[in-house]
Amino acid sequence: MADYVQLNVDDVEPELGAPAADRLISGAPIFRTWSMDEADGGLYAGIWEATPGKWRVVYDEWEYFHILSGYSIVTGEDGKAFHLRAGDRLILRPGFKGTWEVIETTRKDYVIRL
Repeated sequence: MADYVQLNVDDVEPELGAPAADRLISGAPIFRTWSMDEADGGLYAGIWEATPGKWRVVYDEWEYFHILSGYSIVTGEDGKAFHLRAGDRLILRPGFKGTWEVIETTRKDYVIRL
């Protein structure tokens, strides 16, 4: 096994998903997730994409992500809104609660630690 992973969506079949019905606020967003790597101890990396819509989020995990394309607004329960476009980066820590609204289909790469 190689000691590197190149993040290339052409090499991986995406998993399809959507927000849970009880978290959906508006729209009919569809998720595509390209899981690229997984390490012992609950560490995951890949690429995620969502079509427009809005849903409630509750983070039990730590996540770093980098927006590759699109436009989304992540808003915490405290009302702090992060307007995210290509090039923006954010870390969401366990306990973060709020909403994720995709305005324009958004793609991000991510690293998650459980």
